[in-house]
Amino acid sequence: MNLPAMFDLVLGLIFIYLIFSLLASEIQELIATLLQWRAAHLKKSVEIFLAGDVTSQDRQHELKSVIELANKLYDNPLIKNINQEAKGWFESLPRKFTWAIASFVRSLISSKDRGKQTIFGKGKHTGPSYIPADIYATTLLEVLELPKLVRWLTEARLERFKTARINEIRDILNQLQQQPVQDEKLRRFFNKLAINLQDLEKDYNEIIKTYKENRNSLTASVERMEISLKRFIDDFPKELLSQEPFSKVFKKLEYYQQDMFGNPQQAMLIGGLQPNIDEVVGIINKNSAIYQEIKTIFKTKDGAAYQEIQKLIENLPQSVVDNISVLAKRAGTKIESTREGIDRLRQEIELAFDSSMERASGVYKRNAKGVGILIGLSLAVAANADAFHMINRLSKDSALRTIIVQNAEKLSNPNVNNFSTVGDIKKLTNDADSILTAVSLPIGWTSANLSQQFRLTSSEEPVITPPRILRMIPGWIVSGFAIAMGAPFWFDVLSKFMNVRNAGKRPQSAKSVNDANG
Repeated sequence: MNLPAMFDLVLGLIFIYLIFSLLASEIQELIATLLQWRAAHLKKSVEIFLAGDVTSQDRQHELKSVIELANKLYDNPLIKNINQEAKGWFESLPRKFTWAIASFVRSLISSKDRGKQTIFGKGKHTGPSYIPADIYATTLLEVLELPKLVRWLTEARLERFKTARINEIRDILNQLQQQPVQDEKLRRFFNKLAINLQDLEKDYNEIIKTYKENRNSLTASVERMEISLKRFIDDFPKELLSQEPFSKVFKKLEYYQQDMFGNPQQAMLIGGLQPNIDEVVGIINKNSAIYQEIKTIFKTKDGAAYQEIQKLIENLPQSVVDNISVLAKRAGTKIESTREGIDRLRQEIELAFDSSMERASGVYKRNAKGVGILIGLSLAVAANADAFHMINRLSKDSALRTIIVQNAEKLSNPNVNNFSTVGDIKKLTNDADSILTAVSLPIGWTSANLSQQFRLTSSEEPVITPPRILRMIPGWIVSGFAIAMGAPFWFDVLSKFMNVRNAGKRPQSAKSVNDANG
């Protein structure tokens, strides 16, 4: 066989496998749509990201809690809004059909830990196929109620900060109680001092109230406390400052104001009003001292919301807490505020989620390739696409090679540089359908093809026997793996081979061109 004939033979095989790959791609896309492979794989990837390998034997007791937490994430409006569904009974009818098929298939292989729930949660039949990292990180922090828990912890510590400051001021003033009350003027001073201290405490209570109502920032609240204390000190009678006990107490109050409130950031640090990143994560760790502190807050709070959050933390898998703790350590310790710490933690979750989804994408592609091989083998057997028989036919039948090559030229497009979308595959499939009607390929279970495959004479009947099947199996396997390479691969190979083949053609002579033009 000369070189041009070998090129035509290879082009014939490429053309045949391209046709089968197009069909395999359509079948695989249909199966992926019906069974919602991408959405289901994403949900499993989210569960694995939350708690690592939740299917391992030593973590079976956490599996149910992890699934419940993942379902809470999918119930959050941020993620629910990603999944766009058709509205209306008629418009959603096709989706209901696919949901029914997918639910039936998954019910056969679903884990017992899910109970009667679907993989997407109770009463849910679908989910998003992609979740942006920023939305996932924000949703996770919201579901864990971290910002709200930090707020409660700060409010409780601000209450203790206020109580401690009032007690310390009272201790300083108690030094004057040892002074004998000699006249009515001193008696009025002490009465006014007691009233002013009560007013100071009322001011502090009002400041805390406005902070709880989110009308003031934490820094502004501490600054207002300093202003109230300064007003309290300025109201000290100046005429008594000439007496040593009173001047001594007055100076102590001034020093106390400067030491405690001279720098609002320092005051917040002393009072622990800005929980660091470790304390933020410790809130959801039921074995930490911070959680015991927040637990006392739950006891003072009434309502189902507080009980629901406490239940969430109590049932939170330890593996989830450990993973978030690792991310918190990555966020670093040089953080000036709690808000900055939460933002850094959110960024670390985003980075970790992106990395996890990259690995999950690789796993999905490998699984899809495995399914593609199964589909390719099935098509090879169903169509009797014996690679060795096709090579034999193409090598001996020059007319068949010519017809296939002519039609292959119609499919090849040298201007196409990217062929990967479903729309590209469908367009090429439509072109291939029209071509197949004019080409008789060396495939199928017809008597004519089997006779040629078994190399029988015209008088012999093509009977399928086990030995003949065994001879066909290697050819099916080769074809199955070739089909699994995918339509984009074979289309690219076809285009390149056509370029090489056409480049080797001898250009027309001037005489031939003139003859053709008459």
